[in-house]
Amino acid sequence: MARIATLPVTEWGDDLREFAAGDSASVVEQGIIRVLAHNPALAMGVLGFGQSLFASTALPRRLVELVRIRVAFHNQCRSCMAIRYHSALDDGLTDGAVCSLEKPQEAADLSAAEKAAIAYADKSSTNHFVIDDADFDALREHFGEKEIVELGAFIAFFIGFGRLSAAWHLVDDLPEAYRQDGDGLIAPWREESIAVRG
Repeated sequence: MARIATLPVTEWGDDLREFAAGDSASVVEQGIIRVLAHNPALAMGVLGFGQSLFASTALPRRLVELVRIRVAFHNQCRSCMAIRYHSALDDGLTDGAVCSLEKPQEAADLSAAEKAAIAYADKSSTNHFVIDDADFDALREHFGEKEIVELGAFIAFFIGFGRLSAAWHLVDDLPEAYRQDGDGLIAPWREESIAVRG
């Protein structure tokens, strides 16, 4: 059960509903916006920042989604793991690619650029103090400075709001595999866990 009450979309003001209309995954499935809706200006600020990240990036949508899902695993953000964005599916994201996130550096279906981005996201999510010049050298083999800045901003966005969502335990509307309590880690690459298409 969620630790903070969600606010149904029907109770949102017109401004927030209109602002969020283009982001159906956030409105319908992603519980964090339904909590942030208690403060509509804050909710619009978060949505606006996310929308500006996606609108201005040169990074492939599939790569961003793989990074988002991998960060969600580290955060144990169940709502983040459950969502798949249509734009990423349209850009070639498959269940097989998501399953490759279990051992990304060994995956044959992930590109070298995707592996470098995921390695950076892994360190950012688990121990950012170990990130060093070699990590940026590895990124520069595939990305320019602009793309590295964008990747860092996406990772920060995913880590921060994913951890907040996980702490709020926003699982009530998720598929059963994500609502179960237990001691083990939930993973988006387990067959029973791949569910929502936002």
